[in-house]
Amino acid sequence: MAASCHRISALSTDVNFNIQAKWNRRRQASESQFLPNSNQWRKGGIVLTTNNRRWLIEAVTAVQRLEEDGGEDKRKSSSTVCSYALQDKPEVVEDDNRKDVVENDDGDRRRRRKRRAEVAVAAVVTMGLGVGNRVLYKLALVPLKQYPFFLAQLATFGYVAVYFSILHFRYRAGIVTDEMLSMPKAPLLVVGLLEALGAVCGMAAGAVLSGAAIPILSQSFLVWQIILSCLFLGRKYKFNQLLGCFLVAVGVIITVASGSSAGSLMEAGMFWSLLMIVSFLFQAADTILKEVIFLDAAKRLKGGSVDLFVLNSYGSAFQALFICLLLPFLSRLWGIPFHQLPMYLSDGAACFLNMGTVSSGCEGAPLLPLLFCIVNMGYNISLLHLIKISSAVVSSLASTVSVPISVFLFTLPLPYLGVASSLPSGFIAGAVVLVMGMLIYAWTPSRPPMPSTVTTHDF
Repeated sequence: MAASCHRISALSTDVNFNIQAKWNRRRQASESQFLPNSNQWRKGGIVLTTNNRRWLIEAVTAVQRLEEDGGEDKRKSSSTVCSYALQDKPEVVEDDNRKDVVENDDGDRRRRRKRRAEVAVAAVVTMGLGVGNRVLYKLALVPLKQYPFFLAQLATFGYVAVYFSILHFRYRAGIVTDEMLSMPKAPLLVVGLLEALGAVCGMAAGAVLSGAAIPILSQSFLVWQIILSCLFLGRKYKFNQLLGCFLVAVGVIITVASGSSAGSLMEAGMFWSLLMIVSFLFQAADTILKEVIFLDAAKRLKGGSVDLFVLNSYGSAFQALFICLLLPFLSRLWGIPFHQLPMYLSDGAACFLNMGTVSSGCEGAPLLPLLFCIVNMGYNISLLHLIKISSAVVSSLASTVSVPISVFLFTLPLPYLGVASSLPSGFIAGAVVLVMGMLIYAWTPSRPPMPSTVTTHDF
């Protein structure tokens, strides 16, 4: 049986040839070199690639060792050895392989740029819809100022019908699959519970706290998200990201607090402020759980993603279920006796439709409430889409930026609102701090070049 020997030669020392990539891609690229292709065999060898050097393994002739035996040279097949020559050949380069690596890296860079652009566009859309959501909510309460509880229930139960209708058409179109619908419903049940608890606590505290205190306390939402994502997602944030989130929250607080009285936060009592903070804890846990659901769905669907309306539909349905169970408590929060709740909802519906004996003072309905419901639905969908393609913290930042923009818009002569409010004295300072926080969060420091490593494989 003929002996088999190999010679290892260095092909290239060009450090620019092997572009830095992630560890797993380097490993896959290195391991893939062990699979010989036709070009490599035609050249008489197999190419191995490390970070800054390429090696060629070539077949060479076996050399038989000569032994002295009584002055005569005798060749013994049992003493055959292989001679390995380590040579540098900088001019020998596999052009096809080099081209493939460069093209793959260019494709990765294009995909990363495309994803960053997609996240940026989604964040801007979410920010714009968040501004419209805040402004239109204020406008929708002009005709329904006596029936805010009706507007809340209209949004809760109306969305269930709309979301499931959209889900049905998307299922008929083949966008939603049976695998998506067969996902476990227990996490979605928890989503509905968290949304219901967040709404109940927020309504209870919001009925007592001043209007300026709520946006300030809402900045705890971002803090809760960072803490929960570290605990349940194992996510680690860089210093610039934490500093950016902190400055965004400070900017919003400066913007809102500068136009309110100094004691507006504490005048209602510490309990209601803490209850509002707890409500944002429930909301933050809800967004983190949705992110977990998306990550779990990617594993279950083998790299696919669950449709947004699957999560929206079932989450809203479970939220409506828990709202129904909490209706006696909610009606008391709004000062409506439970036995009078059917009459209250009937009058609210008449005002919403701007008809009947209670239509006086309902000017602007149903246009303004419908506009709010449509924009609010779009805002919820865009927020969920942003969570899906990025993270809950990024979606929170996009939503937070809408606060000072909304404050500015309320200084304009909007219809139905009467006299416009004045711009807070610290608005510009707060806006500057907020923008700085966004830029610091988005800033990615340049990474130092990765050290050269050589992976050793045993044959």
